[in-house]
Amino acid sequence: LEMNFPMIIYILGWILIFEAFFLIIPLIAAIVYGEAAIVPLIITIAVCAAIGVPITMKKPKESSLHSRDGYVIVSLSWIVLSAFGALPFVFSGAIPNYVDSFFEMVSGFTTTGSSILTNIEGMSHTGLFWRSFTHWVGGMGVLVFIMAFLPLSGGQNLHIMKAESPGPSVSKLVPRIKTTALLLYSIYLVMTAIEFILLLFGGMTVFEAMTTAFATAGTGGFAVKNDGLAGYSEFVRMAVTVFMILFGINFNVYFLILSKKFKDALKNSEVWYFLGIIAVATTLITVNIKNLFPSVGAAFRSAIFTVSSVISSTGFTAVDFNLWPELSRTIIVLIMFIGACTGSTGGGIKVYRIVILFKSMGKELHTLIHPKQVKKIRMDQHEIEHEVIRSVNVFMVCYILVFVISLLCISFEDYDMITNFTAVTTTINNIGPGLDLVGPTANFGFFSPFSKMVLIFDMLAGRLELFPMLLLFSPVTWKK
Repeated sequence: LEMNFPMIIYILGWILIFEAFFLIIPLIAAIVYGEAAIVPLIITIAVCAAIGVPITMKKPKESSLHSRDGYVIVSLSWIVLSAFGALPFVFSGAIPNYVDSFFEMVSGFTTTGSSILTNIEGMSHTGLFWRSFTHWVGGMGVLVFIMAFLPLSGGQNLHIMKAESPGPSVSKLVPRIKTTALLLYSIYLVMTAIEFILLLFGGMTVFEAMTTAFATAGTGGFAVKNDGLAGYSEFVRMAVTVFMILFGINFNVYFLILSKKFKDALKNSEVWYFLGIIAVATTLITVNIKNLFPSVGAAFRSAIFTVSSVISSTGFTAVDFNLWPELSRTIIVLIMFIGACTGSTGGGIKVYRIVILFKSMGKELHTLIHPKQVKKIRMDQHEIEHEVIRSVNVFMVCYILVFVISLLCISFEDYDMITNFTAVTTTINNIGPGLDLVGPTANFGFFSPFSKMVLIFDMLAGRLELFPMLLLFSPVTWKK
């Protein structure tokens, strides 16, 4: 089968048109605050429209898409979106270096939240708004959003949705993919709005509440203050904690609750594992750091905020966990790898995969003792198909390979091991802050352009679950 290049270019054209529309939102912010960013935004919107509109004027005759096309469309779409999204920062001089600007945008759209900025409060309202808004756009998946509007048939949409959706498998909630996309975004929008209202009650300004709600919903973590959320009230931090956990849960569960299928929603064991890991990690860290705080309550609040922030891959900071004892730092790094639930806006390996890996290990140990006995791996009373187990195993091999190569690449700069290790960990799992030189109070600006490009690849690979990005580098993808 040949790659359908005309259709790939056609969809990339639509990506640019949608980006032009997305940029209208920060443009409104620039007009409201009367900032100089108006002209750079208008130029970027014009560039996106000038390229996108001619490409989409005529739909290709052959519009069928195959699995390979879906993966290529998804990976190129995220690259194009970030590449053009970086232009307003370059044109305005806010981040004059294009690699830095590209890093910031990839970090935004992939909802990583790692930054090269040294002084966040020195940015304009417009720049800060655009950074946070990219989290919201990227959180649920750019193409999931666009599919709700694009005139494609369901089968083609599914190839794209499978390539973009996080987790071992993607399921249609309702028969039509477009309806599924709209349903998911409706839930997403309502949850964002509820958090926004609560943050206003907590004393945030409209601007702060909106940007924080965008960053929480996408589990991104870009803050508008240099000290993250440390300066806000306890109410704000607790509200954000709750929503970081909620956005780390599989959205299918919310759909089941809305459909009044409460039993099915409660049967989702991945969510219980996720909440259990949060409970255990929070308890261990609270005990470990209690002497650093005036009370056990204060230690608990800092622990649950940090654990929720890291495991959901949001990456908001309210306290410098880089200064915590080694046990707490180790737990934080471990939960960076675990990540959130499948079908959520969170990153990481995903709880579902971790559970399947442990169950597979248990099955192998059982087989060694009882070679003739057939043991099936089950989850939520359903037998896990061999295809899913195989894909999880392959994913882990690819994950380790990408991780090791990335670590080797950035180690040429001779920074310490903890900095390098957590820099790769936090970008490939879409977390945000790491430890030591990339800790909660630091940034990624000191890395060379080469290392930044390696970490940019890691952010994209992590958000798209590795395979779409790896396929771009495989000769098989481009052969007939």
